[in-house]
Amino acid sequence: MTFFLNTSSNVAVRKAAEELREWGRSRKSLGVALVYGPVSAEDRLYHAKCPVEQRSVTALAGALEELGVRWKVLDPCEPDFIMDLVEYDVVLSNLHGPYGEDGPLQGLLDYLRVPYCGSGVGASAVAADKILCKRVMLALGIPTPGWHVWTGGPTTWNGRPVMVKPPFGGSSVGMSLVRDPADLPSALADATGEEGAAVLVEEYVPGTPVTVGLLELPGGSVVVFPPLATEATGADFYDADTKLDVDSSGTVTVRAADLPPDVLDKITRDTRILWDGIGLRGSARIDFILAEDGEPYVLEVNSTPGMSRDSNFVVGAAMVGLTHTDVALAMLHEALARPPYDVPLPTPAFSSTTRAREAAVSP
Repeated sequence: MTFFLNTSSNVAVRKAAEELREWGRSRKSLGVALVYGPVSAEDRLYHAKCPVEQRSVTALAGALEELGVRWKVLDPCEPDFIMDLVEYDVVLSNLHGPYGEDGPLQGLLDYLRVPYCGSGVGASAVAADKILCKRVMLALGIPTPGWHVWTGGPTTWNGRPVMVKPPFGGSSVGMSLVRDPADLPSALADATGEEGAAVLVEEYVPGTPVTVGLLELPGGSVVVFPPLATEATGADFYDADTKLDVDSSGTVTVRAADLPPDVLDKITRDTRILWDGIGLRGSARIDFILAEDGEPYVLEVNSTPGMSRDSNFVVGAAMVGLTHTDVALAMLHEALARPPYDVPLPTPAFSSTTRAREAAVSP
């Protein structure tokens, strides 16, 4: 059973932070592979549009530099990616969406026996798949807005606004708020994309978005950050353009959520249940919508929270006295303290055949 720390556990958080920093001082020779590249649609969008100084990878690079470790950005789109990975002690991934956040990268690293920050294959796959995660929420008794899955064919309209969401990816990429039935077919087409995947059609719940971060600290305790309220003004919802802060009329205000005790208890309870129920590790962020009647509903689970300097996750960490560098260090500590994934597999052998095979299967 996980031991959770919250805002009333200041002494315990400070003690864990001191232990963490002491551990970091003895790890100057650590080799860290910072994995980042334009693999998914979400990461390609950030790579193309987000200013360099606002990117998570820039902030993480700064934290690793401050820690004094040996580090390098490794791009999965490069042919030598796998051979480069095994030269490092631990992997810190900044990939989001398919391949980076949904289990395949984690499975590769398990096979290579390279420690990595964050959740394993199963938890990553559940959290990344919005439809599967909804089903797990229901099984765990977590309140979430009503929904159905669209897989093609005729569409129905119950007269109420809906959120149309691609099953994979974050930052609201491909997501639409539909208020008029005439707009539904185009929203479904945008969410389906070229892959023709199923689409999540979710009941739109007006209210205030609330997000809660969690971070694993030395000793296996998990600190639950204070809930943050995020309000987008000038936009219909917290869309991709607003999150990117590029060519958007929307602005975002982030503040500590002023919640009645009973609502705070519900959000804290649901956050803890999801951490244990899904099997999350290292760090995570749970997104809620606080409905106009005061009831909180879980929208999504993020196993790889954004780590830019002003991200919701980092703001939440600061509220319990943890710096951005502390957060990065905690993620590295968890990865290296975790029992290794060890099964009787051969040690992978690399040769020059990788490039030859790649050329042979290219169209």
